[in-house]
Amino acid sequence: MTETVTNWAGNVTYTAKELHRPHTRDALRSLVADSARVRVLGSGHSFNDIADAGDGGVLLSLDALPAEADVDTGARTVRVGGGVRYAELARRVHAHGLALPNMASLPHISVAGSVATGTHGSGVGNGPLASVVREVELVTADGSTVTIRRGDPRFGGAVTSLGTLGVVTALTLDLEPAFEVEQHVFTELPLEGLDFETVAATAYSVSLFTDWRAPGFGQVWLKRRTDQPLPGFPWASPATEKMHPVPGMPAANCTEQFGVPGPWHERLPHFRAEFTPSSGAELQSEYLLPRPYALDALHAVAAIGTAVAPVLQICEVRTVAADEQWLSPSYGRDTVALHFTWIEDTERVLPAVRRLEEALEPYEARPHWGKVFTVPAPALRARYPRLDDFRALARELDPQRKFANAFVQAVLVD
Repeated sequence: MTETVTNWAGNVTYTAKELHRPHTRDALRSLVADSARVRVLGSGHSFNDIADAGDGGVLLSLDALPAEADVDTGARTVRVGGGVRYAELARRVHAHGLALPNMASLPHISVAGSVATGTHGSGVGNGPLASVVREVELVTADGSTVTIRRGDPRFGGAVTSLGTLGVVTALTLDLEPAFEVEQHVFTELPLEGLDFETVAATAYSVSLFTDWRAPGFGQVWLKRRTDQPLPGFPWASPATEKMHPVPGMPAANCTEQFGVPGPWHERLPHFRAEFTPSSGAELQSEYLLPRPYALDALHAVAAIGTAVAPVLQICEVRTVAADEQWLSPSYGRDTVALHFTWIEDTERVLPAVRRLEEALEPYEARPHWGKVFTVPAPALRARYPRLDDFRALARELDPQRKFANAFVQAVLVD
């Protein structure tokens, strides 16, 4: 490789021998057909080697392809190219008076990479970002194009696929009429006596933040759709100044607060699209478990707070509705997601990650595919009841496992 390529955080240096940025789909198809091993880089916002093609493999970036985002206002859909990021997609969709139902906290991440790893926003009624995908277009191992649509029996494995079925060149997403959102921030919500289900359902999207130095949540962010009732929130005090999720960080790059209404795409993310939210000097882990376990899991983490807090910047707690993607961490169950933003020190963070995974073991936690985790492959495989179906689909579309690197091979081995 003629250039050193790292992930967004800089904790992973990719070992693939070549990095290619094809400018046309024909060039992309030729590259795939002529390569022995291929992985797609996406926006690089992963914290493990899920994207690496390995020594001898080819790494592809799709950011030089045309940034397609073709909106069909009659059908309320958008066909979006594989290299497009959410910030650009959202602007184009909103210009047509339409909206995505949800977004992740960062608008800077790629659409294809986000849905491939089960990335999500928050809200008891909001599924992962993959939930709105109705069609996926793939360039498969021989360079041919395959389109898999909702209703196809293979669709449950086609979207959240960890990049193992082919190169995603386009996705078609369902849209809805544009809406406005206002954001309210509260401070100092106790863990003791917390009615989690009630708090989580207070607004369209709810996020709880804590550094686990004490049991409780220093901040609660409520994102209310203005076409829905204004909630009361008697359990905590309204913030008196604009907040950043990480205490002490400047709040200028965060989306508008204090109940000022604005377009959906300028409120659902925590961070403004025109700002980079941080330097990337961090590591991240996330664990998704059945929502009925939420309180037990929170108390379990609080009990090991002294092990977690010294290497933690912030923990965010969100909810995700169940979906039907076989490899989704939210597959088949309404979910609570515990996200941990660590300091940038792998040697110190990994012991805390292992301690955390031990504490969450009773709760069937599934780690986010693109984050730091140490769950052994056999235990991980056991947490996905449709894994055999996914393996069969991978054998069908990629019989030589051109797209399966060491990371995914550990999960898909059979």
